[in-house]
Amino acid sequence: MAEAVQDNSVLTQLLKGRDTRWYAGDLLKINLVIMFLLITSMSNGYDGSMMNGLQTLDNWSNYFGNPTGGTLGLFNAIQNIGTVVALPVAPLLNDRLGRRWTLFIGSAICIAGCAIQTAAQNMGMFIGARALMGAGNAWACIASPVLITELAFPTQRAQFTSLYNSTWYLGSIVAAWTTFGTFRILNTWSWRIPSLIQGVPPLIQMCLILFFPESPRWLVDQGRDEEAIHTIAKYHCAGNRDDPLVAFEYEEIKEALRLERDVAKTSSYKQIFTNKGNLKRMRIIIAIAFFSQWSGNGLVSYYLNIVLEGIGITSQFDKNLFNGILQIYNLGTAYMGALVVERAGRRTLFLTSTAGMCLTYAVWTACSATYQQSVVYEPGTEGTDAPVIQSANTNAGNAVAAMIFIYYGFYNIALSPLLVSYTVEILPFRIRSKGLMIMQLCVSASLVFNQYVNPIALEALEWRYYIVYTVWIGFEFVYLYFTIVETKGKNGHPLPLEEISALFDGDEARDDIAASSEAAVLEKPHKGDLAMMESGMGSSGNLASEQQIERTDQKL
Repeated sequence: MAEAVQDNSVLTQLLKGRDTRWYAGDLLKINLVIMFLLITSMSNGYDGSMMNGLQTLDNWSNYFGNPTGGTLGLFNAIQNIGTVVALPVAPLLNDRLGRRWTLFIGSAICIAGCAIQTAAQNMGMFIGARALMGAGNAWACIASPVLITELAFPTQRAQFTSLYNSTWYLGSIVAAWTTFGTFRILNTWSWRIPSLIQGVPPLIQMCLILFFPESPRWLVDQGRDEEAIHTIAKYHCAGNRDDPLVAFEYEEIKEALRLERDVAKTSSYKQIFTNKGNLKRMRIIIAIAFFSQWSGNGLVSYYLNIVLEGIGITSQFDKNLFNGILQIYNLGTAYMGALVVERAGRRTLFLTSTAGMCLTYAVWTACSATYQQSVVYEPGTEGTDAPVIQSANTNAGNAVAAMIFIYYGFYNIALSPLLVSYTVEILPFRIRSKGLMIMQLCVSASLVFNQYVNPIALEALEWRYYIVYTVWIGFEFVYLYFTIVETKGKNGHPLPLEEISALFDGDEARDDIAASSEAAVLEKPHKGDLAMMESGMGSSGNLASEQQIERTDQKL
């Protein structure tokens, strides 16, 4: 792995003496935009925790006929089925319409789905609404992380992109405590209120997204170089177009796009699975997509109700309280992983995470077995719809509850923050949307499988089902040990996005990009070529760019 990591001396020199704190000067503006984009992940997280909470509500269960097994799996899985259906269109929209319009359309669809879900009168209406929200989420979840990655300041890109997936837990906190607050309502509003609140985040994004900047990389790819330069200068260099960092970032984008065009004239899916560097990327991306959902977390994320009842926690109050506290803990540990990613490195976090999860799941399995084998039921209640426990090994049950928290601590330091951030940073621009779509497609497919299989397997195998996950997580560790490429620079210095992509395409591609960027800084084309571009684009093209920039300035 050591050969794959280098120190970008040009970028390091350019950043010397700069105030690169996230809240400093104009960096605060772009970082507030990025925080706004994190809402997309929050929306996604809200749904998972809301469905966990709704399963604990007697009003919801009774209204929909007490769903169990495959029917309960359909309630959870249908949103991801909608996502799978809509995902193939997402990269096309993202690359042709831009990141902002794709997010706008996705948010609008989510709002429509939320309205139908809140007003649901029967099972079909509820399930159809969730499928519609899944389709909207598919488009929004492709646009947001890509835009975050392409807008972020070089030294903050890894942390903010890692915060994206970690913010899933912010939505889950809101949902968990919303259902905790509404479970006492003795009518259908106990579940309609959480459904209604689910529409608030996409409504905020739909209303504001068009007032924010577009990706400089997308703008350059569309031939709108002047707007891209303006965006880089305004948000990364306090509006100073003569700053050498502007030329550095602009030339890196141009050179990376040129190299990608040399490899292939189109960004077809065939290119993703035939190019040697892309194959190396996809064997990692597809693996971590499935690992993110097949590491046992699906049991707690969607069927915490069943897991807790398996260790004697049966009251609505206790289950909702446990869920609410767990989500707060999850957000804290996921953000911790996101913020140390540049210092600790991606490889270290992935391996620590999977090793810790494997050991924790082994203890979890043993404690679950001890508890369930110790249960003694009141005579005549065993096997009924309402069994009454006479005695049980409560220490073993409490140990399982503790293991859930320890397990999530290990899960959250890597698989939560790095799933999206590692994917988008290793993909070159021309296939970034398509590669992210494949990752999301694999996540959704694994979720659909999990959400159908988990409730059935838990009911049939009980604690023995945990053994399957223990063995599988051990396999994850071995696979990642031999495949994960470290993408941080030496001594914690960041590598630009284009140079990270070049790690997978060989030294020649990396050297071409680095040489082009260094030449841009030394020759300062922003005073020559860029000035020429400003005066020689032609009256209509230049006027359009100036008008677009003026409108953007007025909005911000």
